[in-house]
Amino acid sequence: MNMFNKKFRHEMKYYINYFEMAPLVSRISQVMPMDKHALTTEGYNIRSLYFDGVHDHAIYDKNEGIFGREKYRIRIYNGSDDVINLERKSKYGDFIAKESARLSRAEYDAILAGHYDLLAQRNEPLIKDFYQALRYRLFTPRVIVDYIRAAYTYGPGNVRVTFDKELKAGVNGIDLFDDRIIYENILYPEQLVLEVKFDQFLPDVIRKLVQPERLVRSSISKYVLCRERTIQYFK
Repeated sequence: MNMFNKKFRHEMKYYINYFEMAPLVSRISQVMPMDKHALTTEGYNIRSLYFDGVHDHAIYDKNEGIFGREKYRIRIYNGSDDVINLERKSKYGDFIAKESARLSRAEYDAILAGHYDLLAQRNEPLIKDFYQALRYRLFTPRVIVDYIRAAYTYGPGNVRVTFDKELKAGVNGIDLFDDRIIYENILYPEQLVLEVKFDQFLPDVIRKLVQPERLVRSSISKYVLCRERTIQYFK
């Protein structure tokens, strides 16, 4: 679905446990290859720095069920600065869209230091909107969200099935590359998040393998879970 010059996808999220994950992975891996980012069968590390306004509207919009909302984040993979992406995730009802733009390490360091004006030289709409959010809407870095993702893909329907494990929040800093950050576990030890994303349709073969109808769908925001955990330390 295209709206506001964005391509929206379906996204379904579920809490599951490791005992449920094992047979799921066994089934879907027969027809869905792992994502190219995977380093091992365990997957790859995702670490994101989320931004929010002075009134934490991203938290309250989520908790109040606001129909249209968006979040900005800077994301890296496997602790490396080879790829640093600025992303905006927009949600309208049950549909999500993600936009992305590459940042250099110098740009990332400048943003973290509060020197946003260098972004004014970039012409991409996402970068311009992010600069406006930082400069005039007083967005600031809020929390680091860290987890391991095992992702599987399927061409028809542009399907991604992901298992997000070991969700952690950085509780004493906001630098994605700082090895002194202390991370606190957010989920129960046996718990993880299953996500199923697709464009216009979920192919029957994938639906039969995943069997989403047997699971309880949940409204899960990793940002909100991690941010609410850190708020208790910095009230």
